[in-house]
Amino acid sequence: MQKDVLRIGFLGLGTVGTGALKILEKNGVEISRKLGLRLEVKRVAVRNLNKLRDTNLAPGIFTDNTDHVVNDPEIDIVVEVMGGVDNARKAITRALENGKFVVTANKDLLAQFGVELLAIAKNQGKNIFYEASVGGGIPLIRPLKHCLAANRIEKVMGIINGTTNYILTKMSCEGREFEEALAEAQEKGFAEADPASDVEGRDAAYKLAILASLAFSSKIDLDDIYVEGIGGVKLRDIRYAQELGYTVKLLAMGEETEGRLKLRVHPTLIPTLHPLAAVANEFNAIFLVGDAVGEVMFYGRGAGSLPTGSAICADIIDAARCINNEVENGIVEATFGRKAVVPIEEQQSRFYLRLKAKDEPGVFAKLATAFGEAEVSLDMIMQKRSEAGTAEIVLVTHGVSEGKFAKAMRALEEVQAIRSINSILRVVE
Repeated sequence: MQKDVLRIGFLGLGTVGTGALKILEKNGVEISRKLGLRLEVKRVAVRNLNKLRDTNLAPGIFTDNTDHVVNDPEIDIVVEVMGGVDNARKAITRALENGKFVVTANKDLLAQFGVELLAIAKNQGKNIFYEASVGGGIPLIRPLKHCLAANRIEKVMGIINGTTNYILTKMSCEGREFEEALAEAQEKGFAEADPASDVEGRDAAYKLAILASLAFSSKIDLDDIYVEGIGGVKLRDIRYAQELGYTVKLLAMGEETEGRLKLRVHPTLIPTLHPLAAVANEFNAIFLVGDAVGEVMFYGRGAGSLPTGSAICADIIDAARCINNEVENGIVEATFGRKAVVPIEEQQSRFYLRLKAKDEPGVFAKLATAFGEAEVSLDMIMQKRSEAGTAEIVLVTHGVSEGKFAKAMRALEEVQAIRSINSILRVVE
């Protein structure tokens, strides 16, 4: 039976929730026209009832008890924007069991318990919408599930963390050191007070787990993803990369080869002419390759109140259409099997290496011997002056397995002329 009004309950009203609410208030008439019904926010659960909020909602709508939202029989759609994992998981489970559709932006939760929650939704004949969990306002989940459904996705590669991209942009374009760029990102609200999840690559790994699952039709565990953050990237590495024709970005990458998945997040040198190299500051971009469509790139603001709120509202609208049109909710994610993952040691990369060595005859011969014995071929070598008696050497290899490169590094540690190995980064063409 079609309804004239669908009622929404919010769990949380922070930055993202407030953005979604503002859009619903500002564009409510247009949204109602498109849907043929009215959306009404009935309840909002928040931690602090006394906090001043930028909203037109009546005070009586607010509660500090999530049960008042998930157990309310009049609420049709629950929007989870409270964050965290344990409490959000319990609340979403209860909402689904009570016959409600769910909208969430919670990447941490979905990466860890998405399979479990989607199975509950499928059993209840409901659905979970999560466009806002990856890429903020950039449409990604819906295109993968619908527009690109006829394709076999071969590769996913992108910049999906705005904090690290802002930091690396400032280092590249303004010559900032990492600590200085991070402090500016925090000051402008692009980085959390505790930025560990971002700068260590975990945030990008959560998002890659969600994207890769849809792209490759496979269940993905976080342990399947090799993760390395940007804390070790120095300004001199960025400068040397620029001399060699590269830009440094934190990339999340997924690829399927012969039924096996390669999944990794790490700082990467990419050619300055690559489309992703031009993605600056807090912007995100995701580059996909499908066997039919070819290369496609999605670009936009990857975070923020209104961009992410826009994705939340799009999911609310989709949920409303499902409810009123009694659409069968085929949750394909719940049917995914688990594809094999290629261990990082077996994956192929090119490598950038910066080291310090004694400035004496025979050093390059010793380097060549160490790399040659490990079956690592060198593509580029650049020497820079350092303090008296030492030279800074930058090397770029041809493609080689991670295991063979690690063997070469162990051999270099035994070369007395090598003072220190200061930086190792991967290179993607």
